[in-house]
Amino acid sequence: MALEVYCDLLSQPCRAIVLFLRALEVPFSTMEISLLKGDNRTEQFSSLNPKMMVPVIVDDGFVLTESVAIMKYLAARCKAADHWYPADIQRRAKVDEYLAWQHVHTRPHAMKVFHLEGLLPKLTGQPVKEVLLSRALRELDETLDLLENMFLKDKKFLCADDISIADIMAICELMQPLGAGRDVLVKRPRLNEWKRRVVDHLGRQLFEDIHRVIFSFKDLQPPIQRPSHLIAFCEKLCGVSS
Repeated sequence: MALEVYCDLLSQPCRAIVLFLRALEVPFSTMEISLLKGDNRTEQFSSLNPKMMVPVIVDDGFVLTESVAIMKYLAARCKAADHWYPADIQRRAKVDEYLAWQHVHTRPHAMKVFHLEGLLPKLTGQPVKEVLLSRALRELDETLDLLENMFLKDKKFLCADDISIADIMAICELMQPLGAGRDVLVKRPRLNEWKRRVVDHLGRQLFEDIHRVIFSFKDLQPPIQRPSHLIAFCEKLCGVSS
């Protein structure tokens, strides 16, 4: 049975999973789960993941959720080249260090900017909440400082001079604000050079294909689908008062 990937390419970790598999040229079936349409809340999908979140993979009956766990599993399952998730315990630990850190830094801070400036205005028809956006941009800026000075430093990639799954996870998160037309790397030449190396390694056409949904999101005209649960999730994440 083919590997099945349940995903929505509007989601950063879903793009990371699909990018990794496409880069490895591993065959898989894509099962599209639209978050905007609420497909993740159906009985069929929630039977796979009671958390009702994507991505999820099903590998010959084996169900796995959580993007970091999935990336590590796929690196082993697909016998990926060692640089993706190194066997050496210290090199692997540096990849794990970033993957643990990003859950409370890169991911929420980049996502909050996109939600405040891109998603919530389209879902609610309300203007951008500038005070909250200003705070979110400051938080993201602090995260980008750490990304440059704690992880990238003078290396070619975040954890070594070879690309790893950490770089795929990071680049997908940092593309998310482009869904609102904001390039958060534009004034950061070191991170822009890192981005170029990541994109060149993965293949520019592949990278753009996987990111087409988020790159074009800013051009969607409201009103779009307005699932109340998604609005509530975004507002809670962004600290928007009811």
